[in-house]
Amino acid sequence: MSIDACKIIELPKISNQQGNLTFVEGQNHIPFDIKRVYYLYDVPGGAVRGGHAHKTLHQLIIAMSGSFDITLDDGKDKKSFHLNRSYNGLYIGPMIWRQLDNFSSGSVCMVLASNHFDEGDYHREYSDFITACRSQE
Repeated sequence: MSIDACKIIELPKISNQQGNLTFVEGQNHIPFDIKRVYYLYDVPGGAVRGGHAHKTLHQLIIAMSGSFDITLDDGKDKKSFHLNRSYNGLYIGPMIWRQLDNFSSGSVCMVLASNHFDEGDYHREYSDFITACRSQE
């Protein structure tokens, strides 16, 4: 997958005097069905999360509170995103290396995933990821 397929998806936002509401309905808003949801919080200052790629998993990453940066790498190009709105999500497809950093105090990162946890779906070593990318060319 090319890094060009990774993009910010603006989710529906309903506003009224009582506040805002945003929702995600699987393939109505994102290009996959949601099978797992998890979130990162209480990330210490200076910590880096991610540092891996998935072989087949699709994800949507949302800054539910606060902000953080995500750097994506498809083995050829790199691209960075700053997430700080709970109605925007970053879509990341398979075979994209990701690193999350620069977490603001109190930030919460929610991830919607296309499948259940499977350790076999990970590339945890960058050199293994690059080798896999080259074998797909």
